[in-house]
Amino acid sequence: MEIFEKILNKYNCPKRTEKPLTTIDQIESIVKFNLPTDYKTYIQNYLGFEGHIGQEFMRLWDFDELLETNKDYEIFDNLPNTLGIGGNGSSEFIAIELVDSGIYRIVLSPFIDLDKQYHIEIGTSFTDFLVRLDNGQEWFKENSK
Repeated sequence: MEIFEKILNKYNCPKRTEKPLTTIDQIESIVKFNLPTDYKTYIQNYLGFEGHIGQEFMRLWDFDELLETNKDYEIFDNLPNTLGIGGNGSSEFIAIELVDSGIYRIVLSPFIDLDKQYHIEIGTSFTDFLVRLDNGQEWFKENSK
C-alpha cells in the first residue's frame, strides 16, 4: 500500500466501487501533460474527499467533477500546465502544476486571480502534499523541511 493510501484510509476517504466515467486520457488530452502516477492511483481507487487532514480542511474533487469544475473556474483557460483537483473550503483551490517534463508540484492558489505568481507550493507530489498535511503542515506556514 502506498503512503498516501495509508493517510487517506486513516482519514476515512471513501473507496471507489465503480470506474469513473471520465478517463485519464480525457483529462490528459485537455491539460496536455501526463498526470502523476500517485494521483492516477488515487483517482482510480478513491472517490472525492471532504474533511480535515491534519490541521487543514480540504475537499478533493471526485475525478468525474474535474473537467466541469476546471472549466467553470476557467483554470484551463488561465493556467496552462495546471489541473485543479480540489479546494480548501475558502477562496483557494488545490492543483497539480507541471513544472517541467515529469516534474510536478501541488499548489494552493486563489480562485479570484488566476495567475501562477500566486501559487503556493504545498507539496512536491500528491503523496508529499498529503504527508505534509498529515504531519501538521498548515497552508500558509513556511515549509519546515
